Amino acid sequence: MKKTPKENKEKEGRTITKTQTKESEIFASCSFSSLGLHSALSDQLRERLGFEAPTIVQAQAIPVILSGRHVLVNAETGSGKTIAYLAPIIHHLQGYSPRIDRSHGTFALVLVPTRELCLQVYEILQKLLHRFHWIVPGYVMGGENRNKEKARLRKGISILIATPGRLLDHLKNTSSFTHTNMRWIIFDEADRILELGFGKDIEEILDLLGSRANESAGKGKSSEFQRQNLLLSATLNEKVNHLAKISLENPVMIGLDNMKTHPDSSVNQAGSLGSDVDEDLDYLSNLVSSSSGDYKLPVQLVQRYVKVPCGSRLSVLLSILKHLFERDASQKVVVFFSTCDAVDFHYTLLSEFQWLPYSQFDEELKQMFLKCKTFRLHGNMKQEDRRTTFSAFKTEKSALLVSTDVAARGLDFPKVRCIIQYDSPGEATEYVHRVGRTARLGERGESLLFLQPIEADYLQDLEKHGVSLTEYPLLKILDSFPLHGQTHRVKKFVSLESHPWVVSLQRELESYISAEAKIKKLAKDAFCSWVRAYTAHRGDLKRIFMVKKLHLGHVAKSFALREQPSLVGKTFQNQTKKRKRDLKQKQKGVFKKRKIVGDKGFCQDQHEALERKGLHFHHGRTMSH
Repeated sequence: MKKTPKENKEKEGRTITKTQTKESEIFASCSFSSLGLHSALSDQLRERLGFEAPTIVQAQAIPVILSGRHVLVNAETGSGKTIAYLAPIIHHLQGYSPRIDRSHGTFALVLVPTRELCLQVYEILQKLLHRFHWIVPGYVMGGENRNKEKARLRKGISILIATPGRLLDHLKNTSSFTHTNMRWIIFDEADRILELGFGKDIEEILDLLGSRANESAGKGKSSEFQRQNLLLSATLNEKVNHLAKISLENPVMIGLDNMKTHPDSSVNQAGSLGSDVDEDLDYLSNLVSSSSGDYKLPVQLVQRYVKVPCGSRLSVLLSILKHLFERDASQKVVVFFSTCDAVDFHYTLLSEFQWLPYSQFDEELKQMFLKCKTFRLHGNMKQEDRRTTFSAFKTEKSALLVSTDVAARGLDFPKVRCIIQYDSPGEATEYVHRVGRTARLGERGESLLFLQPIEADYLQDLEKHGVSLTEYPLLKILDSFPLHGQTHRVKKFVSLESHPWVVSLQRELESYISAEAKIKKLAKDAFCSWVRAYTAHRGDLKRIFMVKKLHLGHVAKSFALREQPSLVGKTFQNQTKKRKRDLKQKQKGVFKKRKIVGDKGFCQDQHEALERKGLHFHHGRTMSH
């Protein structure tokens, strides 16, 4: 479909490229060699990574990055952005004469938000460097042995992948870390880096490396070259906009809708907030504002939703997983949860639960409910366990991964066929990133979003961003399961929670949980953290995900608990009583309007307003990255 220029958002000298269809036709005939890459590197891309031809983003970005310009890449997840920046860097480094040596230190730095993405980029880099053995790859990240990292940095790492916190630590405390020849700094998944709270660390890193916009280039071996910064992000927001201002000079922008602008002065040259910055940054700000519109998702991605009453959620989840793996045993599925405790509970349940619905009374005939390998991944796991899970799930042909959002960004798990969002992702951008783990690089995929009936308005929120979902044929799936050796025919007017299959499975799950002390403890912990996480939705989403509309007894059933854990129950009841009491006092005039003085007073008043709404027991989502 032909794209029209955005009114009043173009400056003189900027142009919009051809339509996506025409671009696809042009880039289909491209090769990596024709983009200017070394022939041996092009061979590596084909032989070791399976890239016969560049993707649209790669075809757009590689020539620009080879030219030495600063670049902001804003493209859909799974479009091949990692190759788009690694290949040009390797092309330049292999061409240095005399050859670079590891004693020369670090020439390129890639900053990533998570440890898993750090390992993934490192693995891709190793494959690309197979024929360029003198270019040394390496990584530093949280959870690793710092002394071993220090030793590797002392020997020298040519291309370094790092998480921001650990990199800043080494920049400050590892004197043998040589970075005077630094030529490239790449921010991969920049939006996620900033969302995780690394904004101040990034600014400090830029200052220590002398790489704010318009500052002098690196010294030493690469001093003849201009410092080149690259920023890659699947979504744009104000934080990314700010990072672009302080780190990029005259950037070429490669946009979400395959829009590329010619380099100009849209980014502040001084990298500081001057009086004329608003005018200079008009276009970039407009681009950020427009990013709140439609999100581009792969056309081969089938997106569905299912409305499930809270008390039946667990039974329905297990039923859908059973259907998926019985339909096609050779596939990979990822299920997203909101908390680490929820991941631990569901991982244990899915790994151990046994039930044979065809035999009602014979205990000895029980079988594993799900006959697939199951993995878990979240930020509270030990680093070695995270690494093992990440590697194992990538190599398996058929497996199930239960995870928090630690796996939602940038990670490329080959052949993932289905993404299930069991707990709502909240912001529409998070929805986009989660489903981005499937339908990558032209592969087909499907996604399924769980919603309670009271959360149905979330579909309208997604539609505002051009994300449209169709309903999943749940009853048809449930009817396909024979119970006690007989297929059951359910009348259309029968409610989901009274479906014979759901009732029978829920009964078995509750019996299993009540009989196993270990998993019952996991269920209670998961219940508590889930209720806390439910209050963490921000802004307009609070009107959709409202704690006061939850029936905590039904929430307990969704963790197969026959009784609601008393501690959270009392806490919630206390909040309800306090909210009613405060409301009465407010009506009597006890709460007087406060004069807001400065930011501190504003924040305090906002906090107290949240407390009056019964949300002051919010501890955020219990996730760690």
